[in-house]
Order: sequence, then C-alpha cells, then structure tokens
Amino acid sequence: MSYATEEARVGLLDTIAEAVDALAKALAELTTAYELLDERTADRLEEELFGPVQTAFGRAKRAHAGFATRHDLHGRPFAPAPEPAAPSAGVKGLVERAVDHALGAEHVLSDLQDSMAPVEVGDAELRAGLADVREHLGSLRARADGFVRVLGR
Repeated sequence: MSYATEEARVGLLDTIAEAVDALAKALAELTTAYELLDERTADRLEEELFGPVQTAFGRAKRAHAGFATRHDLHGRPFAPAPEPAAPSAGVKGLVERAVDHALGAEHVLSDLQDSMAPVEVGDAELRAGLADVREHLGSLRARADGFVRVLGR
C-alpha cells in the first residue's frame, strides 16, 4: 500500500473518530436529561432520542474498528462519554445540546462521504456503515422538537 493511501485511510479513521466523540457527548447530555425526568417521560426520551443516538454511536465505533482491522491500521480506543454540563440548563437545554452534538457528528460524516474518500481509499463495508450511522441520525432534530414541544404536558 502506498504511503498516500495509508495516510488517507488514517485520515478517514480520524474523521470517523471525531464523529464518535461528538456522539459520546450527545449521549452524556441525554443521560443527564434522562435523570431529570419522571419515568414515563424518561422512557419517551430513551425511545425517541437516546436509542437512535446510542445505536449510531455503536455503529460508528464498529465502522471505525472494522475499517482499521481490515486495513491493518491502528484504531483508537474511545474514552467513556465525557461529563455533560451541569443540569442547570434543564431538560430542554440538555436535549438541544445533545442534538447539536449528534447533528455535528452527522455533518462530519456527510462531509466525509462528500469528499469521496470512502470510495477512493475506503471499502464497501465502511461506506455502508457510515450510511447506517447517518440514517439513525437523520430525523433526530424533528424527534427532539416533538419531544421538547410536549415536555411537561
């Protein structure tokens, strides 16, 4: 493998890792929001927001690790989710920050796909993995808006 190809693949891994880190932040915010809610509303948060973000997080990590393994590159271990900001922002603020982090990850992956790097130095499995992650994040803003709209009712 040429040095340029290896360097491009490492860059791909770094970009995916950036998205994974953003999704970890989103999960931390949603976890704090969950803890502030009554059981029924917390279950809704889990189903509508936390679940899709958690699934995207896991699949992004899997895409990263799988690509690294398939191309004999060093993947990176991901640290546990960072501590979110104080819950003083309230559930609405935490959900909004979580969505911003998650959609930031989606934007990073969108830009990566637009760059054609996954086609040029990636592989079909990586491309499918990235598309899968983005699919789980696609309607997150609308789901969050709907969740926040009925919060406290």
